[in-house]
Amino acid sequence: MQEPCATGKGGAPRMTDWSDLDDELARWTADGRPVTLWWRDDDAVATTPALERLLLLRRRYDIGLGLAVIPASLESSLAPRLRNEGDGITVLQHGYAHQNHAPVGDKKIELGSHRPAPIVIGELGTGQMALARTFGDRFLPVLVPPWNRMAPALVPALPEIGFRGLSAFGLRTRAQPVRGLRQVNAHVDVIAWRGTRGFVGETTALTALVGHLRLRRTSRQAPAIADEPTGVLTHHLKHDDDTWTFLETLWNRLRAHGGVSIVAPSQIFGS
Repeated sequence: MQEPCATGKGGAPRMTDWSDLDDELARWTADGRPVTLWWRDDDAVATTPALERLLLLRRRYDIGLGLAVIPASLESSLAPRLRNEGDGITVLQHGYAHQNHAPVGDKKIELGSHRPAPIVIGELGTGQMALARTFGDRFLPVLVPPWNRMAPALVPALPEIGFRGLSAFGLRTRAQPVRGLRQVNAHVDVIAWRGTRGFVGETTALTALVGHLRLRRTSRQAPAIADEPTGVLTHHLKHDDDTWTFLETLWNRLRAHGGVSIVAPSQIFGS
């Protein structure tokens, strides 16, 4: 089976579509390797109509979901609602307050070097205790930095205050950035943050998905890349109808494929 061409008729760039995903999955199957993916959704704080739609989608396809919750904004409605979801939902920690502390003109960051490290780490510890108290065994001490950014100098302190996982966005360089901390990122963002802030578009989303799967398949000598499950990142509060439609189609197709495993966060980071 040949790799797909980058151009279509007349030399024009060929748009990635669902057939490209099917072809890539077929290549994994031909290699005798299971395709692993996982699902992370950010910015949860309360029970909302958008959250209800997210949970319905998760239940329909029986997919484990990592729900990144903002501790400082947590409302009392969320924990009771999640009790009805069985073990299909795992709560992760989305920073502390999702508050930007970077100067004007710099990229937004909460967990940066603009404040003393003890203050930043102290907030994370406070948030971790609050989520553990509120969600009990449903909470997994995995840090999801707001805006997917964190000062590297802060990372070594995470295991010291009880975190055993880290999840940002893009290719990781190591499975364990420091001893006792496992990093598993997301790689496919369905929101166009620099554009309409709605759905990024089917072509863009599929290009990212197929591209990461292909990179993993062809990077066997780089375990940090090859062994990292491909992460789909959603933000339920930002979804428009096109986003929901895409996710419905995506999970339906992936769940119907015998060679695909959508891995729960508890399996990725350890329960």
